[in-house]
Amino acid sequence: MIKDRVKALAEDIFNDVVAFRQHLHANPELSYHEFETSKFVKDKLTKWGIEFTSCANTGVVGIIKGKLPSNQVIALRGDMDALPIQEENDKPYRSNNNGVMHACGHDVHTSSLLGSAYILNQMKDDFGGTIKLIFQPAEELLPGGASIMIKEGVLENPKPDYIVGQHVMPLIDAGKVGFRSGIYMASTDELYVTVTGKGGHGAQPHQNIDPVVIASHIIIALQQIVSRNADPRTPSVLSFGKVTANGATNVIPNEVKIEGTFRTLDEEWRAEAHKRMKKMAEGIAESMGGSCNFDIHRGYPFLINEEKLTTNARSFAEDFLGKENVVDLDIWMAAEDFSFYSQVTDACFYRLGTGNAEKDTRHSVHTPRFDIDEDALKLSTGLMAYIALKQLGN
Repeated sequence: MIKDRVKALAEDIFNDVVAFRQHLHANPELSYHEFETSKFVKDKLTKWGIEFTSCANTGVVGIIKGKLPSNQVIALRGDMDALPIQEENDKPYRSNNNGVMHACGHDVHTSSLLGSAYILNQMKDDFGGTIKLIFQPAEELLPGGASIMIKEGVLENPKPDYIVGQHVMPLIDAGKVGFRSGIYMASTDELYVTVTGKGGHGAQPHQNIDPVVIASHIIIALQQIVSRNADPRTPSVLSFGKVTANGATNVIPNEVKIEGTFRTLDEEWRAEAHKRMKKMAEGIAESMGGSCNFDIHRGYPFLINEEKLTTNARSFAEDFLGKENVVDLDIWMAAEDFSFYSQVTDACFYRLGTGNAEKDTRHSVHTPRFDIDEDALKLSTGLMAYIALKQLGN
């Protein structure tokens, strides 16, 4: 049986995948600078005799062609970049690069995809179709490596009928995976707001136009965009995480800079909200004697899991892991540039459980204590390979 063969090969490569993951974790690289990571991937593919090309500078695209007749193509994606976070874990494989850390599990995604590549390459005499291996840079930084790879033709020659990706989730126990059909993750936009007034002495506010007060009004008023303009049935998030005034206890500055994020699950409302936020902020500033520059950096679109593919993938996961190890996912208001693929072709993005309270691996992604239960790597490689083979009709 295909399942038994996949599981046996996953067991064979497990220790190597753990070593891959620990090496990558110890040597993280930031978005668009994944040079050594890219070389590491290429070295492994070369060793296994898997053809590959480069894409988006540091991206790698491998091809495995089954020897049985089939024109179907499926792509498997793993991202490679790390985050600008100082690691606080005390592990032998902790980051060697000061201020850089694999705090989102991309080391897991890359090493797991390498493991899947090994399995699939070993089985190419036994399946039909083509498998595209997408090792992607820069998921963490706009405009997103996925958008660049798509522009450079990663979804062409051959064109995938499907694309599948997995992502770590410490909230789910290691040994389990999660699926959700339909809209799953939010769009994301970065907001950069500059409020300009007239600075001066804090004891003479009547002679100034206080941008701190104006900015405060703008921040509070903009929450109405979500609470009073958005359809309550459409999830929306507007958050500001950085406010810089650079005045003093008795100094009113000339300007205040605000940075935030806007996320939603509806593209029409997203565009409407952009207009409303900009108009409201500019109007408040003007009414109070100042001015406002409201700059929106449009980010990733919402991520949608195609119904039929996701239903299939979930069924394959239940077969591979047991139904009790496959859970339902709720809408997640974080964003992922895998969404660009989902806007172009049938896509399935599922969650790999990595949590284990006893091993202290419940810490959230994007935090200095994030780590995984490496037992998750026992299934991450085999499951993705199995989904690919079954979806291709083998």
